[in-house]
Order: sequence, then C-alpha cells, then structure tokens
Amino acid sequence: MNLLGKVAFISGGARGIGASTALKLAEQGAKIAVNYVQQSEKAEEIVERIRRGGGEAELVRADVRDSEQVAAAVAHVEATLGEIDILVCNANMPFVMKPLSEMSWEEFAEKLNSEMKASFTLTQAVLPAMIARKYGRMIYISSNAADSPMPYMAAHGSAKSALNAYAKYVALEYAPLGITANVVSPGLVQTEASAHTPESIKQQVAAMTPLQRVAVPDDISGMIAFLASEESRFLTGTYTRVNGGLAMN
Repeated sequence: MNLLGKVAFISGGARGIGASTALKLAEQGAKIAVNYVQQSEKAEEIVERIRRGGGEAELVRADVRDSEQVAAAVAHVEATLGEIDILVCNANMPFVMKPLSEMSWEEFAEKLNSEMKASFTLTQAVLPAMIARKYGRMIYISSNAADSPMPYMAAHGSAKSALNAYAKYVALEYAPLGITANVVSPGLVQTEASAHTPESIKQQVAAMTPLQRVAVPDDISGMIAFLASEESRFLTGTYTRVNGGLAMN
C-alpha cells in the first residue's frame, strides 16, 4: 500500500483515530495535513513525529464546519504539500446524551447540522482538484451507533446514519470521475474521547467481542489506510464495520 507522493487531509488529526491515521499514512509515503481546532500541542506533536521520520506534514487549523476556514486550509495545503488526493473526515462533533423525551430539537439538530456540515464542507472543498485530476479517495468515519441503537445516543447515531447515506451519494456521483467514497464504522475505541467510559463497560464490550478486546486507534487506521490506497481502487460506496466481530454483516 504505497502512498508515495499522495497528499492526505485528516480532519481531527491531533488525537485518537485521526492521529493514528496521520502516522499510518505518513509511514506509507503520504504527505499529511493534520487538521485541528483546539488541540494545538497534540497536533504539533504529530506533525513533528512525521517530520522526524522523514515525512512531510503541515499543521492546518480550521473549524471544518466553516467554509471560509476550510477554503483557507485547503489553499494552504495546496501551496505547501500539493493538491489533496485523500480526505479523511474524522473530526469529532460533540453531542448531547439524553433520552429523546428530554431532548430539545435544538440539541438534537446541533449534532445533525455539525456532522453533515463538516462532511459536506470538506467534500466540496477538495472535489474540484480531484475532479480535474480524475482521482480521489474520500473516507468518512462513522460509528456503530448508526445501526446498533444505544441508550442516549440518538443524536449521535442519527447524525452518523445521515453521514452513511451522504457517502453513498458522493460515491455514486463521482465514481465516473475516478473518485471513491467509503465509510469506516468503528465500535468502541480506546481514545481520549472514550476515556469517560466506565472500565466495567469496556470489559463487558471486550467479553462480547469475538476478538476479545476493545479496539485501539491503530485497528481503525489500518482500514483507513487500505481505503486510501490503490489496493481499494474497485471499492466505493462501502460501509465497513471495524469492531472485532461484535456486529457482523
């Protein structure tokens, strides 16, 4: 899976799955744009690790829901690394965890709007160059909450379901132009975002998982790397669960 010369933009690239993906794609030769909003020190650390390893990387600060910030970020990447070949939509959007009966429409809609605006804005920003070159890899990070409902996760699961549908439309419309779009759907992953999950829950998930453990970020970034590579050239519109067999197709 040689990505030598390719340019990858990774939203939410400072930590967790995003950071693991940045390092994984850099190992395979890609030039990496590490996007962040608040985690500046962690984003800088990832960029420095890539550079120390002989790779090329740039820090890109942008709220990916803001079209002007995204346009400026893409312009910076194109000027420093080159036109973007690989987009990994991974930025985490906060959401309210409540029973539906206690949730306001505004709370529910906030997650829907943030999730979809981020994916839509990023996709729109990188499409022109991909269309011109007739090449591109779009990879969207979803969640098992989209197809396996869990208590108090209605806003998150509904937003990720919308993302899954959106990715199929990207895949359909741009396949004739050499652009693929695929979804990676992790289960529970050991990251900072899941640090609040009680240890008893993690142990329960591990016991229910055929592979007998909770995922770590490298488990997810390996699939992302595959979808970013030429080895996945005849895959588009796919939805891949990466959960150790906890939920099977």
